[in-house]
This record gives sequence, structure tokens and C-alpha cells, in this order.
Amino acid sequence: MLESVTLTCPYCGEDFETRVDASAGSQAYVEDCPVCCRPIEIGLDVGVEGTIVGVHARSDRD
Repeated sequence: MLESVTLTCPYCGEDFETRVDASAGSQAYVEDCPVCCRPIEIGLDVGVEGTIVGVHARSDRD
């Protein structure tokens, strides 16, 4: 189940929309910023009922 979320790039500060898949549970993966093309680590926290509890974006400096 894909859901749209809005994140802020930790490098350029621009907001962007991406889709996350909560069906696989909590996870972390790398996606390039669509504005500045820098790699962002996206962390997805999923609760016991399969709902998204939190989403965060980090740079390689964090």
C-alpha cells in the first residue's frame, strides 16, 4: 500500500512529495532528492496496525 508523504530535503531545504510503502513494516532506504539530486536516507516507522507512525529524511552528515 503506497502512501504519499511530503518531506524536506536536508541538503537544499526544498519540500518534495514521495510515496512510501508501509506494508513492509519499518524500514530505511536511500532516495535522491528530486530538486538537488543528493542522496537522502528516508526512515519509515510503521506501527503494529500497519499505519505510518513517522517518516524522516536524513543526510549522510546526520
